[in-house]
Amino acid sequence: MGILPFVAELGLVDHHCHGVLRTDSDRAEFESLLTEASSAAPGTTLFDSSIGLAVRKWCAPLLDLPRHATPEAYLERRNSLHITEVSRTFLTATGIQTYLVDGGFQPDRLLAHDELRALADGADAFEIVRLETLAEAVKAAGTGPREFADEVRSRLHASSAVGAKSVAAYRIGLALRGERPSDEDVARAVHEWSGSRCASEVLTRFLVWEAIERGLPVQFHVGYGDSDADLHRCDPLLLTDFLRATESRGVPIMLLHNYPFHRNAGYLAQVFPHVYCDLGLATHALGHQATRVFKEALEIVPFGKFLFSSDAFGLAELYYLGALLFRHALSDFLSFGLKHDAFTERDAVRIARLIASENARRVYGL
Repeated sequence: MGILPFVAELGLVDHHCHGVLRTDSDRAEFESLLTEASSAAPGTTLFDSSIGLAVRKWCAPLLDLPRHATPEAYLERRNSLHITEVSRTFLTATGIQTYLVDGGFQPDRLLAHDELRALADGADAFEIVRLETLAEAVKAAGTGPREFADEVRSRLHASSAVGAKSVAAYRIGLALRGERPSDEDVARAVHEWSGSRCASEVLTRFLVWEAIERGLPVQFHVGYGDSDADLHRCDPLLLTDFLRATESRGVPIMLLHNYPFHRNAGYLAQVFPHVYCDLGLATHALGHQATRVFKEALEIVPFGKFLFSSDAFGLAELYYLGALLFRHALSDFLSFGLKHDAFTERDAVRIARLIASENARRVYGL
C-alpha cells in the first residue's frame, strides 16, 4: 500500500536520535550498527534480518542501485562515496525538519547536534542532555560528594538542552522510588560510588528530579536495547510509583522505544497526563513488519501523546528508514481507519500532524 499524500508531505520532528558517523565504516562496523546484536549466527550476516532487507530494498536506490541489491554491491557503492555525501543524501531524503540529539554516548565517534544541523541542509537540531553522562563528567572533574549536587544543578542551569535523558534501564532498571533524594542522600551515594559509570538508584532519582525542577522533559530508555540491558527491568510499568510522584509537577516524561512493552507504554500515556511514548528504533528494526506493531502501539494511547523518533545511531540509513517506515506505518493505520469509517479524512490529517511533529513541538517548547 502506498503512503497517503498528506502523510508523505509531513515534516517530521525526530524527538530522539543520535549523531551519524564521522568517518567511513567497513562492513563489520556497518553490520554492527544495523541491529542491537553484536554478531550474526554462524554462516549468516546481520543483513539476514528485517532491517537488512529494508536497507537493500529502500536505501539502495538512493545510492543509484537497484532495489534488493546484494549486501556486497550496496557496501561497495556506499564506500565509493564520501561519508559526508552518503549522510547528506539520506538525511535530506527523510523529511525531518528538526532533530533532538542525545550526544552523550560515544561523542568522539558521532557528529554532535550542531554538526548534524550543518550536515542536514535546512533542518534544525537541538541537544538532549544525557543525565548519567553529566553526572560522570562532574565526578571525573574531581567534584567532592558535598559539592556534587550543586555542581550538577549549575551545569543543568547553564545547558541549552531542550530535554534530558536517562539510561536507568541499562544501569539499574526502571523501578525508581518516587521520593526526591536530599543533598545528604546524594553526598552519601557519591561517596559510595565506585568505578566510572553512574549506576546508583539514588543518583538517578536525583538527576531526573533536577531535570524536572528545571522544566526539562525527561526521556527514559524503555525496552528494546542491546545485551547490556536486562529486559525484565526495562518494562515501563516499573516506573509507576515514580510517575505518581512526579505527576503534580506537570513536566513531560517521555517513554522511548518501548518494544516489546509498547502496549504497557500506551497504557501509561493514557492514564498519566504527563506521560508520552513512541516506538523509536523498533520502527526501522521491524522493517516490513512495522505496521503491525505500530497499530498495537496506538491501540489506546491518546493521539496527542504519541511522537515520532528514529533513535538513529551512526548510520544515516537508519534516519531514512526510521522516517520512511514510520510514514508507511502511520499511513496504513490511517487508511485502515478511513476504510472502516472510524474517522474522517480531516481527523486523519490532524492525527498525522500531531504524531509527526506537533506533539514534539508542544512538549519541548520548540
